[in-house]
Amino acid sequence: MMAWKSLLVGIAVQAAVLSASAADIAKTYQVTGPVLEVNERTIVVQKGEERWEIARDAATNIKGQLKVGDKVTIQYRMTAVSVDKKPADKGDGK
Repeated sequence: MMAWKSLLVGIAVQAAVLSASAADIAKTYQVTGPVLEVNERTIVVQKGEERWEIARDAATNIKGQLKVGDKVTIQYRMTAVSVDKKPADKGDGK
């Protein structure tokens, strides 16, 4: 019985390491501008003529208290949430 517990703990540790590694693989981007809005789920900044809405969660590392008007640089990653495969185009000859 102890062998099974050790095996399960080992699998759980490997899964945690792999998921952390996957996050490290995704390229990091950044956007800088004044804060337009801030709440527990999003930070909205102005970049030139564009309004950028960046999601945040409990794991987001924020240094200091954010308020509207503060100039910030946000580091973010683009991660797929879902992928829907579409049927092949009939006109591509395949």
